[in-house]
This record gives sequence, structure tokens and C-alpha cells, in this order.
Amino acid sequence: MGKFNGGQKKEMPELNTSSLPDLVFSLLFFFMCITHMREDNPKVYVNTPRADQVVKLENKSLVTTILVGKPKDKKYGRESLIQFNDDFLDLENVVPKMTQQRQSMKEVDQPKMQVSMKIDRETKMGIVTELKTELRKAQCLKISYSAKR
Repeated sequence: MGKFNGGQKKEMPELNTSSLPDLVFSLLFFFMCITHMREDNPKVYVNTPRADQVVKLENKSLVTTILVGKPKDKKYGRESLIQFNDDFLDLENVVPKMTQQRQSMKEVDQPKMQVSMKIDRETKMGIVTELKTELRKAQCLKISYSAKR
């Protein structure tokens, strides 16, 4: 009758968690190595002008970047184009794209959205003025210009 313990309950042995921090660190290190930050692939030449008083943007997750300049690929012509993410935009598509970008953000961060415009120094001011008008229509009122020191 050695199989029966007469109603005694066995206690569950304690779980050994001494290797858990090593496992978590290994996973963290693995994901840090394989993950890369998304970088813009500029399809336009942007030679930003120089400025005296340059202020660095603080919360870059709230910043949306628009590039304006001459296309690198000659099939798009010689006139300045607007690039948002990896696509070229026409002026009539600016409002829907900016509205979509704003809606993809957290609701708390939507009023803090800022548009940073990187504009080539050779770009004519007419396209910049029209772009700013379209951004106003899209309720993107916080606009900054990128420049070099």
C-alpha cells in the first residue's frame, strides 16, 4: 500500500525563476538587432538652405516630413515634386494624405501633429505657397522648415 499516502497532499515545488532575466535580456537583444528604424528613401534632391537660429525638434514621433525638390529619376521631369513617405504627391492629394496621417496617430497626439518641410534651395516659392495652403486645408497648422546650421 505504498502507492497511497493516506490523504496527504503533495506541495507543488517552487518554480525556479533565476534564469528568467537572462532569457528576457536575450529576447530584447535579439529584437534590437533585427529591427531597424524606418528611414525615408528620398526620391528628390534636397539641398536645404543654411540658417543661423536652428531649433531641434523635440518629439519626432509627432513630426511628419514632406520633401520638395527636383526628382532624382529623369522620367519625372525637371520640375520640383512633393514627396511624402515613399510616394510623390500632387497638390490635390495633400489633404487626404495628411488627414489619413493624422488619423493614424493616437487621438491625444493628433492636435500636436507637426509637419516638417525639407525644401531644396532651388525650389520655386510658388509650389511651397500652394503646399502650405493645402496643409492649412488639412488642419496642419504647425509647420517647420528644415535647415542646416
